[in-house]
Amino acid sequence: MAYPDSYPRLVYADETGAIYDHPFLGLAGRSGGTVFPLSGKDLIPLPEGSELFVLPGRLPVGWDGKKGRPVILDKKPFQGGGKVQAVAAFISPAHTQTALAAWALAQEGLPPLPLFAYTAVGWWRGRFWAAAFRSDPDPRQDFCNFNPEEVRARTLAALRKGRGNRLIQHLGKCSLTYGCPAARNYFLGRFEAPLPTSPVCNAHCLGCISFQGEGGPPASQDRIGFVPTPEEIAGVAVPHLAQAKRAIVSFGQGCEGEPLLQGETIGRAIRLMRAATDRGTINLNTNASLPRIAERLAEAGLESVRISMNSVREPYYTAYYRPKGYGYGDVLESWRILKAAGLFVSLNLFVTPGVTDEEDEVEMLSGCIESHGLDLIQLRNHTIDPDWYLDRIGHRSRGRTLGIRGMVARLKKRFPNLAFGYFNPPVKG
Repeated sequence: MAYPDSYPRLVYADETGAIYDHPFLGLAGRSGGTVFPLSGKDLIPLPEGSELFVLPGRLPVGWDGKKGRPVILDKKPFQGGGKVQAVAAFISPAHTQTALAAWALAQEGLPPLPLFAYTAVGWWRGRFWAAAFRSDPDPRQDFCNFNPEEVRARTLAALRKGRGNRLIQHLGKCSLTYGCPAARNYFLGRFEAPLPTSPVCNAHCLGCISFQGEGGPPASQDRIGFVPTPEEIAGVAVPHLAQAKRAIVSFGQGCEGEPLLQGETIGRAIRLMRAATDRGTINLNTNASLPRIAERLAEAGLESVRISMNSVREPYYTAYYRPKGYGYGDVLESWRILKAAGLFVSLNLFVTPGVTDEEDEVEMLSGCIESHGLDLIQLRNHTIDPDWYLDRIGHRSRGRTLGIRGMVARLKKRFPNLAFGYFNPPVKG
């Protein structure tokens, strides 16, 4: 019989939300629809700043090592039974999941889970462990580097000083209400400052965190309700670019729609920034839907772009983004134009184990990189209920999966100059 700490164990919650480790069932993870056992080599200590979520209506699934198969836990192992719920980790920034939490639906017709990433988590050697790895050493959003009292004081001071700037006031809500790390870093005068600009979008993404229609999960935050003027944008950006450590300013945030729809405003803002300072990096996070506007922004002085994609397989892309007035080919054309224009181009890749690491996906992604060029892949955990996501995009497993680490290893071998990370890097001083 194994000693209690010789293998990672399943964790589960009771009806009150209290979390326990199972006395003998091992930790299981999930890749797409496949459940498999997790060992210590697959895990890291749960990073500081991560959260544990109890999942209503979902039963925990562990691994029976003796029988070599997954087991659904439908009641507490002791104390006369009782209801149980699955547990998942929402891991902190700069970490990428390698296995989804494993659960079974307690009943049909459940609403989708809120828009978070659901990573496998277990108990081992006296602490929680998660199926993930650190994908970026940059400490800009590490939990330990934010002092809540300092953030609040700096935010309130900036709000008083910037009463006439609507964008500063909006970022104040992002900092104080939503705890947005980018907004907090802006008020702390360091790293990457957000420049939300667009209240509208030309996609209707399944996992949009700022707008959801009926039948979808609740949006995580409010979308900006106005288009700031170029002067308001420059009022945020110029002091940050001129003074911040490793300064970046970025259009395209979680609290807005698609920034390319405000191309004229953004172009004017970029020119105002560069008339005032040549320091720092101006970046755009985008769905890359409008190639001609993207090209004009590059001409205006844009230096870095991050293109968001859930998949390079067109059917999965279209089913997730549900584009309005553009197509998958426009995204590839923008990618080609911006790289040819000399910009630093990143791919914001929404990581879903069992989809992102399928061999067909990796081969198609490799073809895109060979055709268009690429500087960086940002490995971002896909914040969406995986059951809902896989069903809505019509995912069908084909061929083998490489694992998220295996996917990265294959791409590194094929493209030695391709970088991997989590954040937008500064590309100039």
